[in-house]
Amino acid sequence: MRWALVKVCLAVTAMVVIAFAVPLGLVVKEMARDRAFTDAERQAATIGPTLTITTDREQLTKAALSTDPGGRGRLAVHVPALEPGGTRLEIGVRRATSEDVETVRTSGRASIAEVKGGSVLLQPTAFGPGGIAVVEVFVPEDEVSNGVGTAWLVLAGVGIALIVGSVAVADRLGVRMVEPAQRLAGAAHDLGEGRLGTRVPEAGPTELRSAAAAFNSMADQVVQLLANERELAADLSHRLRTPLTVLRLNAASLGEGPAAEQTRAAVQQLEHEVDTIIRTAREQRPQTQGGQPGPGAGCDASEVIRERMAFWSALAEDEGRTVRLAGVDRTVRIPVARPELAAALDALLGNVFRHTPEGTSFAVDVHHGGDAVLVLVSDAGPGIPDPESALARGASGRGGGGGEVGSTGLGLDIVRRVAESTGGDLRIGRSVLGGTEVRIRIGLHGAPAERPGRGHRLGRRTGRRGARGGQMRSPEFRGVPGADL
Repeated sequence: MRWALVKVCLAVTAMVVIAFAVPLGLVVKEMARDRAFTDAERQAATIGPTLTITTDREQLTKAALSTDPGGRGRLAVHVPALEPGGTRLEIGVRRATSEDVETVRTSGRASIAEVKGGSVLLQPTAFGPGGIAVVEVFVPEDEVSNGVGTAWLVLAGVGIALIVGSVAVADRLGVRMVEPAQRLAGAAHDLGEGRLGTRVPEAGPTELRSAAAAFNSMADQVVQLLANERELAADLSHRLRTPLTVLRLNAASLGEGPAAEQTRAAVQQLEHEVDTIIRTAREQRPQTQGGQPGPGAGCDASEVIRERMAFWSALAEDEGRTVRLAGVDRTVRIPVARPELAAALDALLGNVFRHTPEGTSFAVDVHHGGDAVLVLVSDAGPGIPDPESALARGASGRGGGGGEVGSTGLGLDIVRRVAESTGGDLRIGRSVLGGTEVRIRIGLHGAPAERPGRGHRLGRRTGRRGARGGQMRSPEFRGVPGADL
């Protein structure tokens, strides 16, 4: 497209230049010729007063030599005989033929004749009683074309400059159209390879901006569809956990015997299959280029947290849990894809429901700093005896995500990877509610993660500040669907 536009512009500009430059060059040439012969007519007219006074050879010769063409040997005077049998008088060097001179004398009109080395102007001049003399002025070829070559060079230079300028403008316009098209094609290729964070800047002509907007909308829909699938898998896992727990407890009370062993083995196999479903759903998360969120892959953390808390509020209400949500009353943009943040929140909230007794309170606080956003998930449960081991198990994918038996080990790993992808980190400590506090630090500018000791203390201090916004024993925190959400 780019070269096609350049070729079209080159052809059009060349035709315009030729259409104007060629006629203008011919006009310049004709003007130079007219100027040269006008000057010759003026020089020929200077002999007229002398001819009206005398036809003496000596006087005419002096008058001819006094002119510029006469002094340069370019002027000749042809005086016919006034009486039959008289002598014709010719002064100067004649270049025109006798026939041309006689024709001008007979017609009485000036004429231009071609001669060797240029042209001659034959100008009739009256003298004496009814006599017609002919003044001949020689005009060399270089004077006829004087300045024409320079004018043509200027016209050619202007034409070339116009063509080069038009090609440069066409090339820039082509780049402006081609680059957005190339970005759109590259983004479509990346999206086809699974990098779902790919987005296209809406730039360029109107048509390409519309195409980029349509592509981004399509990519958002694809990501949303995948997020819905992951939410469905997470919801299914939590729905299955409760009956599995009941089955495991019942199986443990069956005592010994082949039937009891088969029941316990079946429950264990079912738990394994559920864990496999959860692991598969978590591992199939959207990818972004270079491990970083692509253009348009960021999200509003407050909006996502409110949405996920609304999702978990039904289960919290069923189990009689008191919930507090703070710090989500304003927009907080983070460089994390919406599905990634939703998955991290689901993992942490799922751990709260799984590893704490029913009726245990929990809270989610969001704090916006200068270069990072802190998300604190705290509960009033029994807590984690060894946070460092829990983090190690979460990073490796072995053992419980919260240090509990029966965990897939993927929950904290999901959260940790989300935080570290932005230069943040994950910390576990003791909350002011008496249980576990998980602090997610999400970097806004790719800042390096803090040292473990310092980040751990910061998480505890921030948790205290968030807790002062309202304690779990206060009545207004009862019931998530209320004003807090």
